[in-house]
Amino acid sequence: MSLEEVRSRVVAAARTAGRDPDQVRLVVVSKGRTEEEILEVYHQGQRHFGESRAQELVAKAPHLPDDIVWHFVGPLQRNKVRMVRPVVALLHSMDRLRLSEAWVKGPGLPPPVLVQVNIGHEPQKSGADLSEVPALIERLLALGLEVRGLMAIPPLRSDPHPFFRRLADLRQEVARTFPAVSELSMGMTDDFEAAVAEGATILRVGRAIFTPAAPGDGNRR
Repeated sequence: MSLEEVRSRVVAAARTAGRDPDQVRLVVVSKGRTEEEILEVYHQGQRHFGESRAQELVAKAPHLPDDIVWHFVGPLQRNKVRMVRPVVALLHSMDRLRLSEAWVKGPGLPPPVLVQVNIGHEPQKSGADLSEVPALIERLLALGLEVRGLMAIPPLRSDPHPFFRRLADLRQEVARTFPAVSELSMGMTDDFEAAVAEGATILRVGRAIFTPAAPGDGNRR
């Protein structure tokens, strides 16, 4: 695949679902990619990129164009917050109160966040339990964080539609109390069209755009 093909498939999936394609933002996950590879995609007009390793993000970002909008899409340890916070525009993986307490520290306003939900109840994955999400959002807002939406990764080798639908339903539920919680970050290389069909507003796609796959890139991004 390529960036152009992914974009075309996103547009087609949105139109099939009766959605405006402009409602869906593509974040190109550049974990494990060189600066040259990122620049190649950048020169095709892409501006939103996602990283999931703190050290890699801070090593790359200073050498790439200033108008790149960086997203952090992977699990984040509290001791890495000070590295990531000054660089990113959106944190996709806020999943616990202790992380939020570290995220609010530092100069200026903290970047907005998405609450990561463990949508498949998988013990090996990060994310808040569905039942915990409303209370967690309330605590994050009380700390002064801007909570823009929810993020999830469905279980491997499962039909992603029910999981994406569950996340969309959860967002609808919490938005009754917290109207600003509007984003849905869901959908990666193997399931982004299903995510668009179920209401995704942010897609995190890497492997489909960069060929060949990055070393050690065993996940579906």
